[in-house]
Amino acid sequence: MELYNLLREFADSWALLVMFGFFACAILFAFRPGSKAIYDEIAKIPLQNGSED
Repeated sequence: MELYNLLREFADSWALLVMFGFFACAILFAFRPGSKAIYDEIAKIPLQNGSED
């Protein structure tokens, strides 16, 4: 049971902080300056004429 308690304490504290940090970094990466042009270009891909199968 000792390992279970150790992993439970880790998940309740540090793992939560790590997951929040990852989430915050993902949000900052998506909304960074200069990314609007990239995402606008990517959003237009389905509307471009191309070869159809």
